Amino acid sequence: MNAHYQRRFKLHVESIIGQPIIQWDGRLGLAVSGGPDSLAMMLLAQAVMPGKIAVATVNHGLRREAEAETRYVAELCEERGIDCAILTPETPITGNIQSAARAARYGLLHGWAEQSGCDKIATAHHADDQLETILMRLARGSGVDGLSGVRPQNGAIIRPLLGFTKAELVSICEDAGLASISDPSNDNADFDRVRIRQWLAATDHPLSALSAAISASALAEASDALDWSARRLAPLHIRADGTDICFDPANLPPELLRRLLLMALRHIIPDYRPRGPSLTRLIDSLQRGETAMIGDILCIPGDIWRLRSAPPRSKQK
Repeated sequence: MNAHYQRRFKLHVESIIGQPIIQWDGRLGLAVSGGPDSLAMMLLAQAVMPGKIAVATVNHGLRREAEAETRYVAELCEERGIDCAILTPETPITGNIQSAARAARYGLLHGWAEQSGCDKIATAHHADDQLETILMRLARGSGVDGLSGVRPQNGAIIRPLLGFTKAELVSICEDAGLASISDPSNDNADFDRVRIRQWLAATDHPLSALSAAISASALAEASDALDWSARRLAPLHIRADGTDICFDPANLPPELLRRLLLMALRHIIPDYRPRGPSLTRLIDSLQRGETAMIGDILCIPGDIWRLRSAPPRSKQK
């Protein structure tokens, strides 16, 4: 395998785990679908950190071909001496298929990682995925957080391929003589991501996946800096008064106002994640002096905004 690719992968992993791989006593779980991205990740990980990896592949039960595809991944792992588990949901996936499948997949991966002693779970998101994500979020009018794209780490999930292009990952598989699996959903134009991908492929544009990855990293640093500032300002602007949370909006730049207000709301509902437009409407209402609701939280305007759990709604007879 190309030694340059190995060095890059090693540096990406070490930057995420915060120490040299040789000193790391953890185990890395790899989510491998059989596509070129995840197969390349498996090859890189085995080359760079042998004996410290395990593989999981998920059969969502949505396509007849999935059983053979997961067996293929398991056979590749057996040939290379890599532990591999085939994971299947306990109940059929229904509703919004894409989001439900994603939730089921990550639930299975987290459970498997805990049982198999994997400290981190690596997914194969790469620089082209990052470019698509940024364009999708730009089309939706996202702010700093959204435009920071896919993060290198989210809890136990790590993404060590964000500095690799799709073409590089395909070449790794080709050089190793590995056939990869093609998921037909990757060509389904009903999905926003696929439409963006098709537009990029068909358009003579100046956009670069690696440049987008650099921009996303810079925006992620800006987002983290804003969160750092908000945490230090919180004691000056947020306080409890009985069951109310009092929030002082005075002299705050708009982005810090949003972040601090969200922190205040989470004093009432931990891990509350309102959609961006809902938070914008709430701020507009309070600044106009109007009492407003967001979720189950009542927000009362004034020089100090007061937030409290809304009284239970009366049941209609």
